[in-house]
Amino acid sequence: MGRHAGLSRVVENFCLETVRKRWSQRKAEESYGITGDDLTKVPWSAPALEKEWRAAHAERFPWFDENKLSSRVPKEACRMRAAGFANYLKSRQGTRKGPRVGFPSWRKRKHGSRFRYDADRAKPVAPRTVRLPAIGDVAVCEDMYWLTSRIATGQARILAATIREQAGRWWISFQIEVDRDDTNQRHQADTEAPACGIDLGLKTFAVIRNDDGSREEIHAPKPLKAAQRALRRANRKLARAVENSNNWAKARRRVAALHLRVADRRRDFLHKATTRLTRTKSAIAVETLNVNGMVKTAGLPAPSPMPGSASSSASSATRPTGTARTSGRPTAGSPARRRAGTAAGSTVPWFSRTGPECVPDAACCTTVTTTQQATSSPRCSPPQALDMRTLAGKFPGEEKRLVETA
Repeated sequence: MGRHAGLSRVVENFCLETVRKRWSQRKAEESYGITGDDLTKVPWSAPALEKEWRAAHAERFPWFDENKLSSRVPKEACRMRAAGFANYLKSRQGTRKGPRVGFPSWRKRKHGSRFRYDADRAKPVAPRTVRLPAIGDVAVCEDMYWLTSRIATGQARILAATIREQAGRWWISFQIEVDRDDTNQRHQADTEAPACGIDLGLKTFAVIRNDDGSREEIHAPKPLKAAQRALRRANRKLARAVENSNNWAKARRRVAALHLRVADRRRDFLHKATTRLTRTKSAIAVETLNVNGMVKTAGLPAPSPMPGSASSSASSATRPTGTARTSGRPTAGSPARRRAGTAAGSTVPWFSRTGPECVPDAACCTTVTTTQQATSSPRCSPPQALDMRTLAGKFPGEEKRLVETA
């Protein structure tokens, strides 16, 4: 199976190399003034890429015939590359839904080992045995009686099969077309079951509100937090092992197995939660919430308080005279020193003082225009004369200008 995974990777890279060379040649010909049918054709489709592979593999990759590898693997590899090119072109033209897709890149061994069979070339021949072309019968750990029984009665049909290696284990997944009428009838929710709305969150995975007024919270497990201790130990062993040695390979598989266990626990939780909801609720409404965006902004610090606010005054009152807001001692004549000017005989900076000694009037009042407040707030000027340019933009949320009132 490892050889077929390497074959699939080689064919995908061959298709990418062929398309890049033909596309560069076509662009060069267009710069020379060549047009129409005289331009080099780029093999974008799967049949064209498969034709290029059949013409080149005998000379460039003679080991393909020598090792008697399956011919269905290159066929599916060409299809996957053609699908990647089609998605890129549609995304570039704006006809593809979803996020933008870039041009396909080279496939490397670190990206994972996988290959595909088309149709029912790979199929189960027993509840615990699958037959793979050019490989033979392979035993599996999971009982597949539910699939073999439906194939025997004509209720299921295999469309494709994917074999993938993860954390030292090989997995096979079948793409099938199955008649689920009997299954849906058995698992159909009761007509008198309550309808519900689901509110997704960050600390609480989901809050369910039923139409009868009852409320339920679903708390997600934290498998990554539970595996941190084992991951730290496994990563230390991996970092101390000699690269490409046997111990390094063992430590690498151990780290991969831990990450796979975390992913499996998350997938198991989602599967059980969604299955329970679909079997116990007559209707489900879920909000269209950008959870990824909420996660990205959840860890941002709170905005700094504006000068003159309660939090700003409290923090400024504990600061000795002449010190700045930043760490370290400001030098004489620096903006931090000029910003920390205080009234005579007081230890509180001028912008945080309140009381009758700081009553704004027409002679000593400026208006600080901010971007966080819809209206301007008055600030008392310091008793000493200060250049207005030294104050502009020094406070959080301030624009780079101050407006003085007459």
